[in-house]
Parts: sequence; structure tokens; C-alpha cells
Amino acid sequence: MKVVIVGAGSVGSSIARELLAHKHEILLIDLKPEVIGRSGLRGARWLVGDACELSTLQEAKLEEADVVVSASGDDKVNLVVSLLAKTEFGVGRTVGRVNNPKNDWMFNDSWGVDVAVNTPQLMTALVEEAVEIGDLVRLLTLQTGVSSLVEFTVPHDSHIIGSTVGAIDWPEDSTLVAILRDHAPITPSRDDVIDGGDELFFVTTIAAEDGLRALLSPSAHGSGSAEEELPEQAEDDGFDG
Repeated sequence: MKVVIVGAGSVGSSIARELLAHKHEILLIDLKPEVIGRSGLRGARWLVGDACELSTLQEAKLEEADVVVSASGDDKVNLVVSLLAKTEFGVGRTVGRVNNPKNDWMFNDSWGVDVAVNTPQLMTALVEEAVEIGDLVRLLTLQTGVSSLVEFTVPHDSHIIGSTVGAIDWPEDSTLVAILRDHAPITPSRDDVIDGGDELFFVTTIAAEDGLRALLSPSAHGSGSAEEELPEQAEDDGFDG
């Protein structure tokens, strides 16, 4: 797979390192030539230039890429690159890094983003997933905000304990895709019996989350759903992409 990564800071370099380990072809684009030497990446190709310039993306032969990852520390750059990748080069898959959570709503198909990675939101979800039992936790947003991956840890007094997967009337547009039991993943079948402590993973539409939450946690109160101008910048960008 050919992957172009824009932004070779800590995030972009880490992504590149993992993809190189899986034998993918990687091209990194960054404005600063000095990042090449300090990255420690072997096997990656490099292009020094401004990824917001069409000429740079043409030099990178973006039309040959399977995936473009916009991983810079600037949300404006990540949006512009995603939009150009889609509209000018027809890239099939784009992934955009969200630095400022206030800009999350812009990272959708209107700006050419297929998958938005909101690091603060993801870290919050992982914290909640580790401690929340008996409530639905959104782990990832998929398909530009249409669908999500959610997790539910079954309390030991849950009403669904003892029910088979096939006997439960799951909400429309919600699919149980995995059960994690005793640290082992299970591919769910209709005959699998739900047990206390099971971690249930669903792919669901955002609109169907409330129905799924009501089914799994009937005592839970309804909660609100998640909610062309340039985005706001994060107040403390800290490290460059």
C-alpha cells in the first residue's frame, strides 16, 4: 500500500514507523529538511515542501497514493491537504489529524476527510472505557461522522446476562461485532450467551446510539448526541505534527 504522510513530527513519524514495519510504501512531506535526519526512519521516501501547494502534491504523485494522512500540527494544513487529495487527485482514503477539538466538526467529507483522528477525544474515550461499567462509550467516529465504534461493559447485575445474542432485539443500524471475555476476543454468533463483565463492541450509526444505550442501560438517563471557514488553532500546539 502506498501511503503519503504530511507532517513528519512526532505523530507523523510514529505513523510512518508503524506502517514501514508492516511493509507499506511511505512518502513523508514536511517543510523542514532537518526532520529527515532526526526521524530515524529507514526505508521511507521524503519530499521537502509545502503540502498546501498543488505543485508539491503533484511532485509527490499523490494520484498514485492509496491513503493520504494529514498529520501536521496545524488543522488548517490538514484540512487543505485532505481537500486537495480528494478533489484534485482522487485519493481513495484520507485520514486527518484534529489538533484542536473545537475544529472536529469540520473534519468531514465536505473537506475531503474520510477518517478524523481526534487525539484528545480518543484519550478521553479510552479513559472512560477503562472505568465506565454499564454505560455506552464511543471509542471512534467512522465514515465522516455517520457511524461509530462503541463499547459497553456488561454489569454483573445487567438484565441481558443469560440472554443469547440472537434473542436480543438490537436496534436497527447497530451491529455487535465482537465480544471481549477474559481478555480473549470472540466473534459473536446467535447462540453466544451474554455474561457479566463481557465487553461488547458495536458498529452503529450515531443516530442509533441512544437506542442502543436505552436497551443496554434501561436505567440510564438519555444523553445528548455529539454534536466554509478556517478552523481555530489549538491553544497549546506544543509539539509540531
